[in-house]
Amino acid sequence: MLWTILAIVVSGLGAAGIAMLLRKLTRNRLPKWIIPAFGGLGMLSYQVYYEYSWFEHQLQRQPAESVLVASENGEVFWRPWTFYWPMTTAFTVLDSKSVQRQETEAGVISAFNLYRFEKQHIDHVSHQAHLLNCSTAELLPLSAEKKPLLDQLRVVAKEDALYRQVCQ
Repeated sequence: MLWTILAIVVSGLGAAGIAMLLRKLTRNRLPKWIIPAFGGLGMLSYQVYYEYSWFEHQLQRQPAESVLVASENGEVFWRPWTFYWPMTTAFTVLDSKSVQRQETEAGVISAFNLYRFEKQHIDHVSHQAHLLNCSTAELLPLSAEKKPLLDQLRVVAKEDALYRQVCQ
């Protein structure tokens, strides 16, 4: 976060420097207020760039065995441009090395870990173990003690990326 703030400040100073140069090239015909206006636009431009490149940057940091299974786009009212171009605010990856398949009477049951990344003021990462019944497509999250959380049981579509990665 410190590097992001530093980059925002440097972007603002650079844009203000360009405005000062433009002012000097026009022999001070441009108004003085153009300097802080360029500085503010430079800082805002970097912030928008950072927000929209966060998702790709985080994906590149993942190990090779991580597989993207879901992403969420969102709008935020204090970022009005997100209503026209929604930005990715969260995504979920599957640790493909953690997938363990087991044959049972009920069919194939797969156990695996999912990692969820959320863009907040500080990036938030959480992980949770899951079970997926490949014949019924029922996804069951497990608690930290590996106990099933039956109230969170849900059915996933067989076309879902998670189902395809875990069961096929």
